[in-house]
Amino acid sequence: MVVLFIIIGYLIGGVFLGNWIAGTILFLVIAAVMNIVAYFYSHKLILRSHNAKIIEEKDNPRLFNLVKKVAYEADIEMPKVAIVPSNTPNAFATGRNEDNAVVAATEGILQTLNDDELKGVLAHEVGHIKNRDMMVMSIAATLAGAITFMARMVWFQMMFSRRRINPIFLVAMVLAPIGAIIIKLAISRKREFMADKKGAEISKNPKALASALEKLSVKNKSNPMKSKNPTTSSLFIVNPFKSSSFVRLFSSHPPTEERVKKLREMAADFSYM
Repeated sequence: MVVLFIIIGYLIGGVFLGNWIAGTILFLVIAAVMNIVAYFYSHKLILRSHNAKIIEEKDNPRLFNLVKKVAYEADIEMPKVAIVPSNTPNAFATGRNEDNAVVAATEGILQTLNDDELKGVLAHEVGHIKNRDMMVMSIAATLAGAITFMARMVWFQMMFSRRRINPIFLVAMVLAPIGAIIIKLAISRKREFMADKKGAEISKNPKALASALEKLSVKNKSNPMKSKNPTTSSLFIVNPFKSSSFVRLFSSHPPTEERVKKLREMAADFSYM
């Protein structure tokens, strides 16, 4: 992603600024600022966008104590716990590190899953925290957004410019944002597989997590979440928003069937331990 960003800065700097070094430095500075903002504040913005409310043990003992148990088994500090007011069953984790982590669950998931399945889901989210996935995905999303912003800026400037632009450059400006999105989504899918594995290891119950994923996949397709911020779909354990017929390349999550298959294989290994 960084290499793609530098290439675009090089091209824009050479064409519009007359100096590729200036272009590269300019957009690296933009990316750095966006990354800093995302690193420190993205978790607050995400919680606010989904109206998530931080809770204490007395507010929901079942959810709070399951998160506490999973955090203990994962050997991390107890993250904050939040509930999202939505009947679509889902969950996500956010925060730049273990000290600032938040595990959020929707009201719907508390009604849909039994304790073992819910523990598996929470272990998956804690797995994201252990793997620092919130930081990784925040940076990937920021760079993808910056590349898209750069491309749009170029198109806007071209509308008011009489300069003749090389067609190859125009093609690059069209393909760059698409390439950035594909890379970001590929990272997201990879991190989901990793969190599934880590979650199964923490909960020591891959079969329960597999069962939870099957239930959540069906429920989220029949009752997608109503939100004005679908760009956060990669944070959730399954895509909570209504999806169109995008090819697999443009999916933020791996196919549920593949995830379940890997977890079932892990369950078979666990039975011999």
